[in-house]
Amino acid sequence: MKIEELYQKEGNKIRCLVCERQCLIAEGKGGVCKNYANLDGKLIHVGYGKLSAVESRPIEIKPFFHYYPNSTALTFSGFGCNFYCPWCQNYHLSFSGPPQELGAISPQELVDLALRAGDEGLCASFNEPATLYSYLLDVFELGKERGLYGCLVTNGYFTIKALKRLIESGVSGFSIDIKGCPEMKVLTTIDHKKVFRNAKKALDLNAHVEMVYLVVTNANDFKECYSWIFKMHSEMLGENVPLHINRYYPMNYWREKPTSVRTLLALKEIAQKEYNINYVYVGNIGSIDHETTYCPKCGKKLIIRFGYRVVEWNLTKDNRCPKCGEKIPIYGKLNIRF
Repeated sequence: MKIEELYQKEGNKIRCLVCERQCLIAEGKGGVCKNYANLDGKLIHVGYGKLSAVESRPIEIKPFFHYYPNSTALTFSGFGCNFYCPWCQNYHLSFSGPPQELGAISPQELVDLALRAGDEGLCASFNEPATLYSYLLDVFELGKERGLYGCLVTNGYFTIKALKRLIESGVSGFSIDIKGCPEMKVLTTIDHKKVFRNAKKALDLNAHVEMVYLVVTNANDFKECYSWIFKMHSEMLGENVPLHINRYYPMNYWREKPTSVRTLLALKEIAQKEYNINYVYVGNIGSIDHETTYCPKCGKKLIIRFGYRVVEWNLTKDNRCPKCGEKIPIYGKLNIRF
């Protein structure tokens, strides 16, 4: 366990300032995410170093398509969440708290494991990384010292101060899930505008951002919702921030049918043609064409992916289209494995 500095006292309670839930926690109690507790008037990270999974994975699976292409990251996760989406794929991790009997893995042990495995980076994923916040700061700072990049797969609901500290510690990549819009009838306690606010702030702090829109049947797939998402993306993040439009499959409490592929392809066309988003991908359908990067100016195939790996790379050394010279936004170097 470790004391987390991001809190403020309010009477005999304390308010956690790690995420925008900003839980007000009574003495001896925990917050929504099950990882932070008020013990003796201090915010204690009870889930520090208690990991549910550790494995090397391709960066493209996150998904990151414009960040350290074709590299691998030692991917790790804890327990709990601050959203509890009814369609969560990893609900067995996200809907439970850290087991008291589980031992902790130190940041040094995790970084050493990544280096031994030959990974280029570290990635917090599977469950919401905000639950591991204090641990992340230590892990990514140490990883940066050892030459490893740091990234998150997250719902992006950090407070601004917490986000800044993450980037200062060594986080340079954010794959951010946008769950929906203000008009949704589920996840009604979430301020979705703050997710875009944080994505914009990360960009302003020179981090890389890719947005992921899981199109959930009868939850966030209606016109007012996708129009709001595309508009916010275009106006706040800009045309060159990648957008992944992904297919949902029934999971956990949400048993609606899988998203129609026709719907996904139609949404891709709308995002590109009506909102001028240059890099729109469709995931979870197994289509090489819709996971390929095309030049937004001349249409040339530039990066072809298959099985979460880069199988063809047609950019120049300075990441330009060889046909028309258009600059393609790529963060970090290509790892040549083919």
